[in-house]
Amino acid sequence: MKNVTDSFVSLGHWPFAGSFGFNTDILSTNLINLSVVLGVLIFFGKGVLSDLLDNRKQRILNTIRNSEELRGGAIERLEKARARLRKVEMEADQFRVNGYSEIERKKWNLINSTSKTLEQLENYKNETIQFEQQRAINQVRQRVFQEALRGALGTLNSCLNNELHLRTISANIDMLGSMKEITD
Repeated sequence: MKNVTDSFVSLGHWPFAGSFGFNTDILSTNLINLSVVLGVLIFFGKGVLSDLLDNRKQRILNTIRNSEELRGGAIERLEKARARLRKVEMEADQFRVNGYSEIERKKWNLINSTSKTLEQLENYKNETIQFEQQRAINQVRQRVFQEALRGALGTLNSCLNNELHLRTISANIDMLGSMKEITD
């Protein structure tokens, strides 16, 4: 730390070159620099600062005027809304008086339409049951026919020997050949 302060002290003893030189006294040079900077800022910054403050003042005044206009419009809209509210309340009272009979009529319409819908659903249910019954009957018939066919084939296979089987096949082939000649 002593070396740092020594270097500042030694800067103060530089020889002057002619009439030009550096003032290395930190305290006196800072006061001069500070006063010059403040003087320049006051001289040149006064107009800029004045303009900035005037612009800010105008914006604040414009905002206040706009707020007053908006307030007036809001008060007007509030009055209109209150008038509409009174009108709607009167209409609501009328609807309330007239609404009870309308509600009864709609209730009976709903009951009637619901009963019709239930009837239709009952009819659809019965048709679906009949369709499913018919399908089940057809499936049972098909299974019975398949079992009967398997049984008949099993009986035929067990009763036929090779010679009888070959004669049956030959007779069927001849019969198919004669049918072909008839169709040609």
